[in-house]
Amino acid sequence: MNRNNGAPELLNDPVEELNQLRTLCLDCSLCPLRSGCSQVVFGEGNPNAKLMFVGEGPGADEDRLGRPFVGKAGQLLDRILDAAQIARADVYIANVVKCRPPSNRLPLQSEVDACLPYLKRQIELINPTHIICLGALAMRTLIDNKSSITRSRGQWKEIDDRQYMPTFHPAALLRDPSKKKYVWEDFKEIAKQYQ
Repeated sequence: MNRNNGAPELLNDPVEELNQLRTLCLDCSLCPLRSGCSQVVFGEGNPNAKLMFVGEGPGADEDRLGRPFVGKAGQLLDRILDAAQIARADVYIANVVKCRPPSNRLPLQSEVDACLPYLKRQIELINPTHIICLGALAMRTLIDNKSSITRSRGQWKEIDDRQYMPTFHPAALLRDPSKKKYVWEDFKEIAKQYQ
């Protein structure tokens, strides 16, 4: 396996490279998470999506089914997407880490660092114009590691010719429904930019 800055080398066909990247992730053992999960949750959606969502890591339902955002938080995300008239099939959804952390804890920095080259390559291959960071970990990983999600949510930031916006993770809305109004404001802005 060839590596360039810790990530697999690019080929000519982005969709084929995405498939090869998935295979690399399935065989990954760069951190201890793989040994404790059922399967790798690579990501899913339109490989040519202009809008990409990045969460933190798979939960129990995602680990069981091998798909991102299919549990209660994912069902809420689906309802938010529907309300914003954004089809899930048109976007791409991934996580910062591809394997479930034990007891759904936040990934450790060493686990994030091990998985980050895969996420960065996903972003490069999918080539979205807009990336939505769902939760503080995704925001700190992709936008600014010193930011607060409460202060930064809903604000676009351009990085490498892409627009990034952090918003609360759907799981945070399940714990604190008062945050729903802020996420709805964010998604109205996302829909305006995206459509």
